[in-house]
Amino acid sequence: MGQSARRLGRELALKVLYSLYDHDVEIDYILKDFWDNFRFRDDVLGEPIEDMSRSIPAHIKAFAETLIKGVVDHLAEIDGVVERYSTNWALDRMARVDLSLLRLATYELLYQPDVPASVVINEAIEIGKRYGTSDTPPFINGILDKISRQQAE
Repeated sequence: MGQSARRLGRELALKVLYSLYDHDVEIDYILKDFWDNFRFRDDVLGEPIEDMSRSIPAHIKAFAETLIKGVVDHLAEIDGVVERYSTNWALDRMARVDLSLLRLATYELLYQPDVPASVVINEAIEIGKRYGTSDTPPFINGILDKISRQQAE
């Protein structure tokens, strides 16, 4: 799978993870709703693909679902790691986009060892530039760098 396909998968995963703040529903229901509509009502993150009539290729959908379900399944551990390395930042005070991106990238750093840490961090930064604020890239870079260095030890 190419870099742009993986980027799209990560962007789709981010949108679903971002939406989990508003839903107390089974993840399979949320995924079905998302794949049926490619977005949520009042979608503050914008559209992940420009041509909404185009369907998402199965391999990208599968990659996004692996990331989403991985984050959901390991959320307590992921949040513990993010909290440990985000000095002076409680999770509930972080911007939703930033926390969602940190969760996504931390999942990859902890549970996807086949993806180099530098790629995970760079992807999170690039996606943060698109969906976050000007503070997002340096904020998530600092935390993810600490997490990746700890993982390398």
